[in-house]
This record gives sequence, structure tokens and C-alpha cells, in this order.
Amino acid sequence: MATPKRILVAKPGLDGHDRGAKVVARALRDAGFEVIYTGLRQTPAQIAQAAVQEDVDAVGLSSLSGAHRELFPAVVAALRGAGAGDVLVFGGGVIPQEDVSLLREQGVERVFPRERTQETSCGSCENG
Repeated sequence: MATPKRILVAKPGLDGHDRGAKVVARALRDAGFEVIYTGLRQTPAQIAQAAVQEDVDAVGLSSLSGAHRELFPAVVAALRGAGAGDVLVFGGGVIPQEDVSLLREQGVERVFPRERTQETSCGSCENG
């Protein structure tokens, strides 16, 4: 049996709404991934540290506050700085379509605006 991919799900910044992150974490778990959820209000450095400690394959970020333009790239940079630049980073939440290309250019490999389904998100992790 293959070892399941390990995914860290995190809420960067001061956004206090985590229902979406918990739904995604549960969907990933139900799809066979091993999921670690860091909880609310994590700094990019804390997320990178947890990703390294947990030896994850991917980091999923959730943002409903509009701070995704600053926080998602900061997590990518923190991962690179921690020697974990090979960790796939994906993010979702209330993200305008016009921000998707900006985030991708800054190292966020997959971006899921609010209208994406759980199945699409899980499938992307399986293929990533």
C-alpha cells in the first residue's frame, strides 16, 4: 500500500473564519490524504516551520480576509527559506479571478476560488 500524501492545511494571518479550511481538510482526509490542520492565525514562518516538521508534500492555505495577495506568497517564501521549496502550495477562499495569475506567478501552484468543488481540489492534490 502506498503511503498517503501528507498535506498541511493552514489559515495565515488574522482571518478568524476557518469553516472552509476545516471542510477542505476533511475532504482531503476522506480522499485518502493524511492531513495536519494548524488552526487559526498562523504566520508564514509558523506555517513553514510546521510544514518542515511534519515533512508534508503540500500546504493548503485558506483566506477569506482579502490578504491572500500578501500572505500566500509570504508562505511560499518562508518555505523556500526553510529549505522546503519543493513543497506544493495551493490556496483557496474568497479570491478574485484577477488575483489567480498573480498568485501563480509568485509560487502558489494551484488557486481555488470559492466556487471550486471539494472533488476538484482533492483531484488536483492527487495529480500534483
